[in-house]
Parts: sequence; structure tokens; C-alpha cells
Amino acid sequence: MANTETTLKECLASIEGATGAALVDYTSGMALGTLGGSKSFDLNVAAAGNTDVVRAKMRTMEHLGLKGGIEDILITLTDQYHLIRLITGRGGNGLFLYLVLDAKRANLAMARHQLRKIEAELEV
Repeated sequence: MANTETTLKECLASIEGATGAALVDYTSGMALGTLGGSKSFDLNVAAAGNTDVVRAKMRTMEHLGLKGGIEDILITLTDQYHLIRLITGRGGNGLFLYLVLDAKRANLAMARHQLRKIEAELEV
């Protein structure tokens, strides 16, 4: 089982095109850990903003009566992919992994596959 720091390092090291990663508590909007990003891309701000995305999707699913869970949410920008993966393992309730990918270098299918494996190893 991996801790937060190890998990974020694994995201950046093993996922081609990854430029930033965060573990986020969507009940509070706070990042529990971040790695990567840049001066022009603040992962803490992105984490807080994407909390609203997760909450909105959960509310919509509730209003529609959908019973399934969210695996991941993908946001595609001109030059980036933003991947949000809800934590399903023990102790992960209310948490998600947030991954920023360079669209020119990333293989989205492989990134999703690798993030799923990394999430399974995370111990919170």
C-alpha cells in the first residue's frame, strides 16, 4: 500500500505526459498533497475548483436517480487533459486523485489504466 507522497510521485513517474497530480478532499476542497504544476498552474487552486465539478456531477446523478458510482471524470482542454479519479478503496470516501496531462505527450487510455492501478494501491 502506498501513502500520498508515494502515490503522487508514481503518478508523475509512470504516466506519460503527467505534469501535475494532487490528492483532494472534495468535502472541503483542500488538497491533501500536490506534486508538479508550475508558477502559472497552481494545483491547489485547480484542486479546489475541481471539487465543484465532482460535487456538481454527484448532485446531477442524485437528481437523475442514477445508482452507479463515478469512476473518473475527464476534462479536455486545447493542450491538456484533466483526469479526476474518485478513490474507491478503504478510507477513500470523499477523496479524488487529480491528474494533469500534456495532451501532446499523453496517451489517455494508458493514463486512465495506470491511474486506476495507482488508486488501487493508495492507502489513506
